[in-house]
Amino acid sequence: MIISYNKPFVGDVLLVQLATEAIVKTEVERVGDFAILKEEATQEVKAFNLFNASKYIELNVQGNVEVTPEIIGEIEKAMVANGVDISLNIDFSPKFVVGYVEEKEKHPNADKLSVCKVNVGDEKLQIVCGAPNVEAGQKVVVAKIGAVMPSGLVIKHSELRGVPSEGMLCSAKELAIPNAPSAKGILVLEENAEVGTAFVAPSTL
Repeated sequence: MIISYNKPFVGDVLLVQLATEAIVKTEVERVGDFAILKEEATQEVKAFNLFNASKYIELNVQGNVEVTPEIIGEIEKAMVANGVDISLNIDFSPKFVVGYVEEKEKHPNADKLSVCKVNVGDEKLQIVCGAPNVEAGQKVVVAKIGAVMPSGLVIKHSELRGVPSEGMLCSAKELAIPNAPSAKGILVLEENAEVGTAFVAPSTL
């Protein structure tokens, strides 16, 4: 789920995206303050807009809204008030976590890419990485599937030059950390960083 709110540019509208794939043909159903966007062929709800959002939720953000149980609770109350029945099955697990690069191999079809096996605590992910400084034995920041980068990029399952990739190893610049180095490369964390824990960007480097 991706939630965004930008009152100066969009108006008092909460934009909620439930699916990362594009809608082939959109059907819009208006119910009270909700505009529900469905895939016409399947009637699957892909997104919805909540108009007059400030009537239901207090929002002091401009851009992406953190998906928390509190925000979801307010959205669900707004649904009840408008007679909308949409099931929200939300994964609240952190999407930016500390990972440990267990293996690094050369990509079979690209000289500047590496295929890494990364332990993120509860699972091991295969991630294709183009950073010149990535090495086995590093602790790094992993953006998991579903993560929304500060740039607005949504991390999805992908395939790079024929090799599946299940996330991204992040640089300080990609994480929008102040004073991030200009040199290309992922952010390498201290040895005491705990694998699998949520990564919270520091205010300065």
